[in-house]
Amino acid sequence: MSVVTRFAPAPTGSLHVGNIRTAIHNWLWARKNNGRFLLRFDDTDRTRSSEESAESIRRDLAWLGLGHDEEHRQSARFDRYEDALERLRASGRVYPAYETAQELDLKRKVHLGRGKPPVYDRAALQLSDEERARLEAEGRRPHWRFRLDHDAAIEWDDLVRGRQHFDPALLSDPVIRREDGSWLYMLPSTVDDIDMGVTHVVRGEDHVTNTALQIQMFEALGAPAPAFAHEALLVGSEGKLSKRLGSLGTEAMKAEGIEPLAILAKLARIGTSLPVEPVADPSSLVEAFDFATFGRAPARFDLEELKALNARIVHGLPFSAVADRLPKGMGAEDWAAIRPNLKSVAEAGDWWAILHGHVEAAAPEEDRAFLAQAADAAAALGWGATPWADLVAALKGSSGRAGKALFLPLRRALTGRDSGPEMAALLPLIGRDETIARLRAAGGM
Repeated sequence: MSVVTRFAPAPTGSLHVGNIRTAIHNWLWARKNNGRFLLRFDDTDRTRSSEESAESIRRDLAWLGLGHDEEHRQSARFDRYEDALERLRASGRVYPAYETAQELDLKRKVHLGRGKPPVYDRAALQLSDEERARLEAEGRRPHWRFRLDHDAAIEWDDLVRGRQHFDPALLSDPVIRREDGSWLYMLPSTVDDIDMGVTHVVRGEDHVTNTALQIQMFEALGAPAPAFAHEALLVGSEGKLSKRLGSLGTEAMKAEGIEPLAILAKLARIGTSLPVEPVADPSSLVEAFDFATFGRAPARFDLEELKALNARIVHGLPFSAVADRLPKGMGAEDWAAIRPNLKSVAEAGDWWAILHGHVEAAAPEEDRAFLAQAADAAAALGWGATPWADLVAALKGSSGRAGKALFLPLRRALTGRDSGPEMAALLPLIGRDETIARLRAAGGM
């Protein structure tokens, strides 16, 4: 059986880390099994869905490297949902109900007040044809419910949560179509999964009850249910659900200089027993992906940890992977020198100015004479393969300085910073004349 997974966002806004993680897991499972990964826009809500949001989602997935094999839109499939509804109506598995939202809310409160679960009482099934006609004559339009089979226990082996069991008598018959004719999530999603041959549904654990209901829908439509994997939800670093996670999307992470590969490496393994570590490409993530490694505890997401992982990934990026994002003229030697100290590729622009511009860093009075001495020493050097080592050796003997007292004033004068890449790598790139000029300027010469 060929594996088919799907990522089915509603195009009503941008992706955030939670649904990006779901997309990544679906993509990884499909790629590991040489299967297909589908992008399906659940856009039955025409008032909230937009092409702008759909394009934003496509763009985000492409940036992350999550290429999809097919794209579908629910708004183009209303005839399939109508057909399914008619089939279910003919078999007695759906029925019209006429309660208003206020009446249903009152029923829920009564049940709760009596210590009972707020399960719909199926009062609509007791209506006669005359009563339904009267309600419709009064202007009421029905919503449609799927009739659960209370005699058939709902069970499945979840790839993350293990054996699951639901008593359908403790669940309300789900509404599948509103009074205005618009579709809710449950039936269209089931019909799509059948028609598109989806074999694995990977989603958050907040959908577990939906799965129980949909399993009976698959059976009522004469189709086998796919395998299900319900992953634990993400929580913030403080250990609880965070509003920020709901707004932290690709644009925010791009603004932080986060690489797509860092996002893949983090979200692929967060909440699993596998280590979150830098990777050179997604292939190792694909190879190691296994639902058996997923834990049941909420997965903690920390943006600062992602930034730290991002820095480690940047340190391993070859010049060819970043050349088109570097300042014009920056070469492989420049990149190799500054890469170990970058937190993001964007920071390369700052070091480009340091390497190939002109730096004038004021020095405190107590260091000026030493820096003037350093300028003379640099001018006297033969400027061979190791100018930094040669300069330091000359100054140690003539100045009497050593350690931080020797190195820090030189670094500040030459780069304007207290820390950064190894000076041995930077000095040949700064060059003899600019090195002397910077030292003289800092020494007040």
